[in-house]
Amino acid sequence: MTRWLPFHLLLCLLLGACASPEILEPRDGTVPAGTDFSGNWIMREVSPAERRRIREAIRKTAGVDDEAVFKAKRAAQSRSRSSGSMKGGQVYVFLETGTALKITQTPYALFISFDRSVVEEFRFGESRMISVGEIEAQRVAGWEGKQLVVETLGKNGMKLTERFQLTDNGNTLQRRITLRSKKLEEETIVQVFDRAD
Repeated sequence: MTRWLPFHLLLCLLLGACASPEILEPRDGTVPAGTDFSGNWIMREVSPAERRRIREAIRKTAGVDDEAVFKAKRAAQSRSRSSGSMKGGQVYVFLETGTALKITQTPYALFISFDRSVVEEFRFGESRMISVGEIEAQRVAGWEGKQLVVETLGKNGMKLTERFQLTDNGNTLQRRITLRSKKLEEETIVQVFDRAD
């Protein structure tokens, strides 16, 4: 029985090597009737704990310490560090946050201004490569029912999923952020915004 062990071990190694990397599938690009996220939105619970929760979720899924999270993001944006010098998952550099959102929606895309400083564009039905500095990831965005779903997949298997949904007759915006490690461990944060206009 022990003579078959090397064969089984070799077979497992070969099967593992043949596993193809994850590729995100495109999503529906047609806006559901009556769904419009346009407007000004203010986060319901603004506290220092919010930033800590995001850092903790990144630490658990990316393998970087709390201090390195935002330093690495700024470094990637300024192109002063190469992607090879950052350890752990890197997809978190594509996560934008803010307590005040201004959203503009067209038939083809959603534009979100975070605290009047960074504007993020999500094109409905898109499937493309995006980059921050030298860090690249695949992004797909589109509709799942009345939810806008944006998935960003890094080269090392870490994934960021954002789900936007209107509730309370369109007066509340829910943003569900899920960070998934390359080992498939997940951390989720839910942000709630109230309409301010």
